[in-house]
Amino acid sequence: MMEESSENTKSLTERKISRRLLLGGAATAAVVLVQTSVGKMVQAAVPQSLAPGLLTGSSLLKAPDVLPSDPTKIPGRGPSASGMPSSFENPERLPSLTSSRTPLQDLYGTITPSALHFERHHGGIPVIDPQKYELVIHGMVDRPLIFRLKDLKRFPSVTRTCFIECSGNFRSGKQEMTPQEICGLTSQSEWTGVMLSTIFREVGVREKATWFLAEGGDAAVMTRSIPVSKGWDDAMIVYAQNGEAIRPEQGYPARLLLPGWEGNTSVKWLRRIELSDAPFMTREETSKYTESVKDGKIRQFSFVMDARSIITFPSFPVQLEKGWIEIRGIAWTGRGKIVKVEVSINGGRSWEPAELQGPVLDKAHTAFRYLWNWMGAETEIMSRAVDETGYVQPSYQELCAARDSKGGYHFNPITRWRVQKSGKIVLAEGA
Repeated sequence: MMEESSENTKSLTERKISRRLLLGGAATAAVVLVQTSVGKMVQAAVPQSLAPGLLTGSSLLKAPDVLPSDPTKIPGRGPSASGMPSSFENPERLPSLTSSRTPLQDLYGTITPSALHFERHHGGIPVIDPQKYELVIHGMVDRPLIFRLKDLKRFPSVTRTCFIECSGNFRSGKQEMTPQEICGLTSQSEWTGVMLSTIFREVGVREKATWFLAEGGDAAVMTRSIPVSKGWDDAMIVYAQNGEAIRPEQGYPARLLLPGWEGNTSVKWLRRIELSDAPFMTREETSKYTESVKDGKIRQFSFVMDARSIITFPSFPVQLEKGWIEIRGIAWTGRGKIVKVEVSINGGRSWEPAELQGPVLDKAHTAFRYLWNWMGAETEIMSRAVDETGYVQPSYQELCAARDSKGGYHFNPITRWRVQKSGKIVLAEGA
């Protein structure tokens, strides 16, 4: 009886959809396969005027893709269990074998939607049952403890907004590159969790403990040595992101968050913390995530991300038209707050202050704007960030002169966009 009732309901739904669409004014109709707002597949009659070009072979239409000539004549879809972006908007991450990049040029404001937050992992995304999740804390502590997810959530919670950036967040080499391709391994979220200092007090971290090992529960068993001072400062164990449970690719059910430090140290799928009086010298801080500098020296434990900015509009592949343009972008620093962003519209010969969008937060992406009247001449536009320590974002040439490389970890050069006479925007040579 239940199956029969379900079939009757489905049939009734199909008749209602068909009748409503036909009331739009078409005398004849085509039948198409439509996915409803709750994911159910139904056949629907669509006016012939809407059918051409909308369906080929066994292609599947989502309800919003059935475009009426007048949306006021046809009732729209009803409420659903989970919202979706408009079918006309399709920003996407740019995936590779080990990472996917945030579409910086497609975003508004400074918060990255959770689905578009960049990802970088070394052994794939593990599936972890939150009911079986455990975090072990041991070593130089008075009370070694095991915390379940519900235990972490019992502590006073804290919410803060900050960016995460991969220390290898730099690409160049061709003119046709978007901000996403150049430095899309940075994203910003509102994070919620418990301060690591709260957990340190719970286990009784001993005075002589100066380092701790953070270990992840992925197939790579990612491990990093972290100074205990960072744990007492602003480190967090987070379990929520942008108002929802943290996403699997961001470390579900819980991850370490070290605001302003290279992303690799904010260990995801956190399962173990061991306190010690020395760093552990793991693979990710010896053979990896170290940088060559002049005179054959190696820079190790370069945790903090330096000040950086990038113009996200106009940028490749934008085609400009003459007239007033709002140059927009983001700036960030791991050393505190951005205090100034300067913009050059003449290839760096002179610089003007941009307007910062408030509130300007600590260790967070800050949006900036600058009004420019482009008269059609070929030029280069660029931005540079200044943080509260006085650090000024360097040029590519300055970085290359200071390092023993032309790229790699912690490479944060000024990005230069060439505006051609045609209005086409491309990445400037050597930018």
